Amino acid sequence: MGKQTLKLVFLLFICVKSFSQSDSLFIETAKNPKKYTIGGITIEGADNTDKNVLSLLSGLTVGDEITIPGDKISEAIKALWKQSIFEDIQILQDKIIGNNIFLIIKVLERPRLSKFSFKGDVKKSDADDIRTKIRLLQGRVVTDYMVGTIKNTVRDHYLDKGYYFNQVEIIQVKDTTKKVPHTIVTIKVTKGRKVRIQDVNIYGNTVIKDWKLRRKLEDSKPFRWYNPFNSGKYLEENIKKDIPAIATKYNAKGYRDARVVKDTVYFVSDNRVAIDITIDEGHKYYFGNFNWFGNSKYRSGQLDTILNIPAGTVYDQSKLEQKLFMNPNGYDISSLYMDDGYLFFQVNPQESNIHNDTIDFDILMYEGKQATINKITIKGNDKTNDHVIYREIFTKPGQLFRRSDIIRTQRQLSQLGYFDPEKLNVVPTPNPAEGTVDIEYTVEEKPSDQIELSGGWGGRNSLNNQSGQGGIGIIGTLGVTFNNFSTKNIFKKDSWRPLPSGDGQRLSIRAQTNGVFYQSYNFSFTEPWLGGKKPNSLTVSAFHSLFSNGQKKYVDSEVGKIFNPRRQSMSIIGGSVGLGKRLKWPDNYFNMFANLNYNYYDLKNYGAFIFANGYANDLNLGLTISRNSIDQPIYPKTGSNFVFHGQFTPPYSLVNNKDYTGLSDAQRYKFIEYQKYKFTAEWFTQLTNKKAAEGKEARNLVLRTKVGYGFLARYNKAVGYSPFERFYMGGSGISGFQNFVAREIIALRGYPDNSLSSSFGDPICARYTMEVRYPISLNPQATIFILGFAEAGNSWSDYKKFNPFQVKRSAGFGLRVFLPMFGLLGIDYGWGFDDVPGQPGIGNGKGQFHFTIGGALGEL
Repeated sequence: MGKQTLKLVFLLFICVKSFSQSDSLFIETAKNPKKYTIGGITIEGADNTDKNVLSLLSGLTVGDEITIPGDKISEAIKALWKQSIFEDIQILQDKIIGNNIFLIIKVLERPRLSKFSFKGDVKKSDADDIRTKIRLLQGRVVTDYMVGTIKNTVRDHYLDKGYYFNQVEIIQVKDTTKKVPHTIVTIKVTKGRKVRIQDVNIYGNTVIKDWKLRRKLEDSKPFRWYNPFNSGKYLEENIKKDIPAIATKYNAKGYRDARVVKDTVYFVSDNRVAIDITIDEGHKYYFGNFNWFGNSKYRSGQLDTILNIPAGTVYDQSKLEQKLFMNPNGYDISSLYMDDGYLFFQVNPQESNIHNDTIDFDILMYEGKQATINKITIKGNDKTNDHVIYREIFTKPGQLFRRSDIIRTQRQLSQLGYFDPEKLNVVPTPNPAEGTVDIEYTVEEKPSDQIELSGGWGGRNSLNNQSGQGGIGIIGTLGVTFNNFSTKNIFKKDSWRPLPSGDGQRLSIRAQTNGVFYQSYNFSFTEPWLGGKKPNSLTVSAFHSLFSNGQKKYVDSEVGKIFNPRRQSMSIIGGSVGLGKRLKWPDNYFNMFANLNYNYYDLKNYGAFIFANGYANDLNLGLTISRNSIDQPIYPKTGSNFVFHGQFTPPYSLVNNKDYTGLSDAQRYKFIEYQKYKFTAEWFTQLTNKKAAEGKEARNLVLRTKVGYGFLARYNKAVGYSPFERFYMGGSGISGFQNFVAREIIALRGYPDNSLSSSFGDPICARYTMEVRYPISLNPQATIFILGFAEAGNSWSDYKKFNPFQVKRSAGFGLRVFLPMFGLLGIDYGWGFDDVPGQPGIGNGKGQFHFTIGGALGEL
């Protein structure tokens, strides 16, 4: 026992001796705290970190007085640990000279990232998405926090895709090719099988059927292989988000107390779960009486009329809130006050009495005083000049605040096409003490100019063959459209970035050709605010088009050069000047546009019209009255667009006393006369009302319905219908070369181009269109949406045959892609359901592909 005691004492002596020889500050002076002045600091081990910065971060400075042991040393170590770039940190005593102590900060740096890669079940698209999320840069210090963040981010990425059991492993291997410590990181992923929802079982419901309640679970629907729009993936957060929608569904039917009392999720197989939802429906309630308190501006009877919820109406909390706060149509109590300047208005409904199944309400109101607009500011426009935005703003300083004016301003700014409509925002800053409000409009610029470099099909059909051309074929197009141009800055060198812009003018230059058969050149310019004070627009345009069979214009003969008798051609030269005005009556959505147009036609052996040789003059006055209230131009969700267009030439035959019965066609149509009328009505209705999470797009189904009619009339029966300006129906209306051929192409998908009209066109047409649209992306850089359509239409050669219900029907689906530099591009596939007399190869359920450029399929 004595020998063991001696051994223990000896070992303790060795340990104490070793510690006494250590440089550690805490062991050396643990029993005798003493003040020192830092005489110097040496950094060791920091090969990749600035030593001066490291010393600064430690908080220790030469000349500082410290106590050892004391708080400053421990605080210095904590400060360095916070940088997360070291694996080990020591602060040691180097030497002591008098009262001066010299310190050593000794660190061991963590390795830096050399490169990283993926291993396992990782697709290229997934790898690209993960790289964007983790944002790893070469040379970055690899910390435990970084490794944990990578692991969680990758796991969450696959959880969002339904891979509930995915596993992520981070493998680090030292990079031996680097002198400084670097590590190669491998992200190994095992996805496992995707977990989907097999069934959603609902218990306790007697009022609402199971399938209706399942529909309210937006992101937690059972997987069905035949539904490509529902993946059925299982995510816990989706269930938590969807469950409240069931109670909301019951609340809308009067079951105020309905609630989900239990929801259970359990696995029924390795990759399938079932969800059991138990509901307590409660009792059905009804609205009783409404009593108003605090209202002095409007009588209680007036407020009852706007509320429009009679006693005995089935209780619906959302309906009450809509009538008080946020009716989409703007007809609610809050809108009534806020459209009369009462910005500080507040309304608070409270249940005052519940008797049996009836609930009475007290509506407590604070009207406040009317607010006057003090200051209007704009933020975010780095390209468009302020005055272009200010002139579209309906809220003016000094006027009473009106919520409807703000909504209208948002619509006007969206219609300009210069800003992302999803990012438009209004920030009112009220000042209750002074009764004023400042309003800030926030916009985000988007590309609006277009460069068109494309090829298209010019239509090889019977119409072309009649002229002996054999069809136009492939057409090349080169065009530029500047939608936010500025003419006043043309001569300012600094404004060419790359072009002078910002004043809201529109300049378009376009050329099309396929070589010798077809050429067309077009120029147009629009100033939307002529004079700069009122929304009166000026538009000027000019064009030249040439069609031929490719033969030379002149050939050599014995008498010199003569016109080639084998050449077939039509040349058109035209121009237009138009003035537009925004009307205030019947409301300020109305516009009027009048334009004077002149077209000169020169035909030589060209058999596409009633006469083949000669020339014709077309001088006409156009008048368009429209009402456009759609919310945005690219993917409208709400609003309507009504257009009435009339086009009139002078009635030459009624004043020149000519006998037209003996005139040739060329003489009869030397000066063309006609009346032309078109009417279109278009509506957009949002079918769903999904709200987007912050930073995401709200994707909703939209129904587009449209009806259009066109009529070409005559002044004199002896003259007949004009050979030009007739309607040709069928196809997609894409044939760009036909834009200036004095004919109007009306699309009807599912049938070949121009297949539903007579060979020389018809004076009457009608078309009906219905589309259901769904957006894939609302990004202004690439707006994409899919659609399903059903449409019908026809054209008639005589007014006696006109029957608006005797139409050819079709249906199909399509895709639209809007690219700022190219405009709206689309593809459709349609089936024509009806037969076309004399053309057994079309209709009768046969399908057709159609390509479209531009937003409109024909003018109707």
